[in-house]
Amino acid sequence: MNGFGYDTTVLVRSIFLRGFDQQMANLVGNYMAHQGVKFLRPAVPKIIEKVEGGKLKVSYTIQDKEETDNFDTVLIATGRSASTTKLGLQNIGIKIGPNNKIYANEADQTSVPNIYAIGDCAVGRPELTPTAIQAGRLLVGRLYNNSKKLMEYNLVPTTVFTPLEYGTIGLSEEAAIEKYGEENLEIYHAYFQPLEHTLPHRSENQVYTKLICNKLDKERVVGFHIVSPNAGEVTQGFALAMRKGATKEDFDDTVGIHPTIAEEVTLLNITKRSGISPEKTGC
Repeated sequence: MNGFGYDTTVLVRSIFLRGFDQQMANLVGNYMAHQGVKFLRPAVPKIIEKVEGGKLKVSYTIQDKEETDNFDTVLIATGRSASTTKLGLQNIGIKIGPNNKIYANEADQTSVPNIYAIGDCAVGRPELTPTAIQAGRLLVGRLYNNSKKLMEYNLVPTTVFTPLEYGTIGLSEEAAIEKYGEENLEIYHAYFQPLEHTLPHRSENQVYTKLICNKLDKERVVGFHIVSPNAGEVTQGFALAMRKGATKEDFDDTVGIHPTIAEEVTLLNITKRSGISPEKTGC
């Protein structure tokens, strides 16, 4: 809406993009703010009332203060919960978790072994349509074709289609530190300027990528993150590499296509540990 020229305000209850890498989420938020989106946080809407002239008066709490603003249109996006309450699942012993979602094991079995749950309705699963489709295909193979293949949820690629897209595979930096320990990670990163940002003279340090590598396993890449134009297209290809166990050396040995965004991921040579600035300073 901001891109169409409308005065746009976003009330954010706490952090940007809960569940995603917070460094990347804040890069997305900062870019949107730079483009003119107004963020109010932490802000929780309380009441929406129609007032004279057809406006909508929004009452909200921000930093323990009560505030109100009038808007032409209000879009509410507060997450989702599974529509399972009317299925009577508790009557047959199926265990239900937060947001009415269903507990399922790695084979997608619920607490009743001959009943399965796939997709958004299962606890802890990525809320992504292609993931649910793939899980369903693999379940059918196990049930009817003697397959043993399980859905691998740890390397599902996804993209947040914000004005500057955010593509990710694997672990966030926070999750990687929790799993492996900060001392066992090497994080390679860089800002860069895509070709399409050079002619309009956009900032050189808005587009960013990083690889999170496990030092205890030949610097195997356990997290891929990029905020850039067309990040979804870039991320899809690297998902295959990570599924095949790509290491940082594999990325280094890959010849980049110049001048593309994806090329930048093959050129990373600055680590966070080094303290060297990853910002672009020239050609």
